Order: sequence, then structure tokens, then C-alpha cells
Amino acid sequence: HLQLVESGGGSVQPGGSLRLSCETSESSYVYVAYHMGWFRQAPGKQRERVALISDNGGIVDYADSVRGRFTISRDHAKNTMYLQMDSLKPEDTGMYSCAADYYWSALDGGTPKYWGQGTQVTVSS
Repeated sequence: HLQLVESGGGSVQPGGSLRLSCETSESSYVYVAYHMGWFRQAPGKQRERVALISDNGGIVDYADSVRGRFTISRDHAKNTMYLQMDSLKPEDTGMYSCAADYYWSALDGGTPKYWGQGTQVTVSS
């Protein structure tokens, strides 16, 4: 069972930045086997895929709504994935969760097996 813990959420004004982290206590040997991603859900809306990153970090994919503003990355030495969010907009508000799965298809249109508990991001003036 892969445990994921998010951090870094908070409240910020439009145009501001935040960096989210998703850490696992698993060994690097286990961590590098998983593709990972960030998802978000706003009140009253369906969960939305924000960004995905492959197991080796060589492939990344973004939702159109965040492309050019958000950057996903992962540090294998720290067993941690990040989401750098710049030029934040009110519509970016939501609960952000990280997820992981052996299979890319589970993240890209499916249901990932492992989830973190989520961290709240609020963008408001």
C-alpha cells in the first residue's frame, strides 16, 4: 500500500504562486515504479485531472486550463512530487490531491489506485 501525503496548500491572491508537494515514505525502489499526478475538485464540480508525470519523469501532461502556468516535477532522491502553480486564478480554487498508479491509463482517464488526503488551495482577492 502506497501512502501519499500532500502539503503546501493555502490561500493566495490572484496572480500569486503556490508549490504543492506529495511525499511518500516508501523506498525509492518502490516510488520510481509509479506514474503520478495531481487532481483537483472544486465544490459542486467533478474531479479534474490537472497534471501527470511518468515514473521516470520523462513524460508530463497538463490540462489545457493550467498549461503554461503550472509545472509538475518529481525528485526521486526525496520520493516527492511537486506542483508549482503560478499566475493563479480564482478558478484554480479547490482540493488538490496527488495520486499514483503503475499504469498511465489509470491516471489518464481511469481511477488511480493510490490517493493522498488532499490539500486545499484557495485563490481569492
